[in-house]
Amino acid sequence: MTESLRRRDFLAATSATIAGTLLATQTRTSIAAEPAKRQPICVFTKPFNSLSFDELADAIAEAGFDGIEAPIRAGGHVEPASVADELPKLHEALAKRGLEITILTTDVNDPTDPLSELLLRTAATLGIGRYRMKYFRYDMGKSPEPQIASWRDQMRDLAELNHQFGVQGLYQNHAGGDYFGAAIWDLHLGLADIGKEKIGVAYDVRHAIAEAGMSWQVGLNLIRDKIAAMYVKDFRWNGDQTVNVPLGEGRVNQSAIGQLKLKTFDGPISLHEEYLDHTKPELVPKHLTAIAKDLKTLEGWM
Repeated sequence: MTESLRRRDFLAATSATIAGTLLATQTRTSIAAEPAKRQPICVFTKPFNSLSFDELADAIAEAGFDGIEAPIRAGGHVEPASVADELPKLHEALAKRGLEITILTTDVNDPTDPLSELLLRTAATLGIGRYRMKYFRYDMGKSPEPQIASWRDQMRDLAELNHQFGVQGLYQNHAGGDYFGAAIWDLHLGLADIGKEKIGVAYDVRHAIAEAGMSWQVGLNLIRDKIAAMYVKDFRWNGDQTVNVPLGEGRVNQSAIGQLKLKTFDGPISLHEEYLDHTKPELVPKHLTAIAKDLKTLEGWM
C-alpha cells in the first residue's frame, strides 16, 4: 500500500509539468487560431508491469499519451492463458481515462495455436484492432531463402485468421544477427502478396538505423507501403555495441523523424523507452518522467 501511495504522490507532483504537452496551436486564418490535433501516440508499457491496471491507466493518462502498446505475453500485463478474463479488465481501466489499447504485443505467429486464436478473438471482441507478432529467428546454419519461404506460408495462413477476426498483425523489424526482418529486404519478400490490412510492418526507426547505417532510408522506401505502425526510440554507438538513450541524444534525430513523414502517416505511433531497467518496480517514477520527456521531444520534432 505504501508503494502504491508513493507512486500516486509522484503522479500528483509531476502532473503540472507534463500537462502542457497535450495541445499545440495552429493558425487557421489571419485573425483566428485554434488547437491543432497532433497524431495519436501510444507508449509501450513494458516498464510498468508492477502497476495495477488502474494505476497504469492513471499514469499513462497523466503523461499525455492517447493509448498504450500493451505486452500481452508471458511475463506481460496479461498472461496469454488468462486473456479472456484479464484483457477486458485492462481495456476497461484504460477506457475510463479516455485511453485505448492501441497495439497488443504478443507471442502470436502460429495460426494453429489455440491460445493465439483465443487472444485474437478476445481482442476483436473488445475492438482492439492491432497486435505485434512474435519474431521469427534464422537458423544461421541454413540458407535464408527456404526459411523466408516457410515463414511466408505461415504468415499467409495467419493473415487469413486475422481477416476472419478483423484484426491486423504487425511484424517489427528488430535489429539482431538472426532476426527475420532486421535487414528489411527479407521482410519485404516475406510479406509479398499479403495485404497490409492483414499483416503490416511495425517500422522501428531505431532498429533500422542500427542495422543499415547510412543506407537505412533505402530500406524505409522499400517497405514504406507495408508500414502500418511506426516505432520511435533512440540509441548511440559505444564501440561496436548499441546503447539505448533518451530520444534526441543518439542517432534518431529530427531529420530521421522527418523521413518517416509522420504528419501524413495514418497509422499509430508507438514510443518505446528502453534505456532504464524495466525489471525494477522502484524505477517506475523515473520511467514516467522519461516517457513524458521523450513524448515532448517527439511532438516538438513533429
